Amino acid sequence: MEIHTQWYKNKATLLFMVLGGFFITNALIAELIGIKIFSLEKIFGLHPFNMTLFGVTDLGFNLTAGVILWPVVFVMTDIINEYFGRRGVQMLSWMAVVMIVYAFFMFFLGIHLPPNDWWQNESGLITTNPDQSIPNMDLAFKKIFGQGLWIIIGSMVAFLLGQVVDVVVFHWIRRRTGQKYMWLRATGSTLVSQFIDSFVVLIVAFYIGSNWDLVRVLAIGCVNYMYKSFMAIVLTPLIYLGHDLIERYLGHELAHELKSLAARQ
Repeated sequence: MEIHTQWYKNKATLLFMVLGGFFITNALIAELIGIKIFSLEKIFGLHPFNMTLFGVTDLGFNLTAGVILWPVVFVMTDIINEYFGRRGVQMLSWMAVVMIVYAFFMFFLGIHLPPNDWWQNESGLITTNPDQSIPNMDLAFKKIFGQGLWIIIGSMVAFLLGQVVDVVVFHWIRRRTGQKYMWLRATGSTLVSQFIDSFVVLIVAFYIGSNWDLVRVLAIGCVNYMYKSFMAIVLTPLIYLGHDLIERYLGHELAHELKSLAARQ
């Protein structure tokens, strides 16, 4: 009986480790690739939409590459919330922030290491395609890994605040609906938290940090939220898929026990 009970505990612990590892990895990768701006319209062969919001013209879906993964992070938040509650999400959120800060600190050290002349100069690069040559590799390295301090701060503040809001809204809906309407508490909490995230990161990074006009920041935030809210709805079936896989792995009894403990938090 003791071995059987210990196995139950190990299954829950292993699940938390897998979900937590995937959660932190996605958050870290999203931060690292976020320096790249891509055109969503071009992916589908469309011309830029050139929208106008609040008097700001020529707005299109020019998004950071990080938005590919941030919706996945918030889906993971809802799955972890379902089985491990507020404490599980908060612990993983803080761990993700610590890992991201650590990564950027290591990048800072790497940027300030004196470059080798062969690596830095174009003459040292071996390439058969002139279009692939880079005149100054050290400068390129600094541009890619040396994101501005205000962008890092804005991203971290938005992430933590979004996670707190997601947890609060998730359990607020759960207390009123019980175990029913999983799509409502998962997608509803994500829609609210993504709204906060979309504007906070821009306000901190560009309105406070770079003196952009507030109207332009809000207009760009609206465009970003359009994409994030659409993705939150599209990814809703993944919540049910993840829930089904976890239920099969844990078994009904342990899954019910974890969800009950999570709800009581």
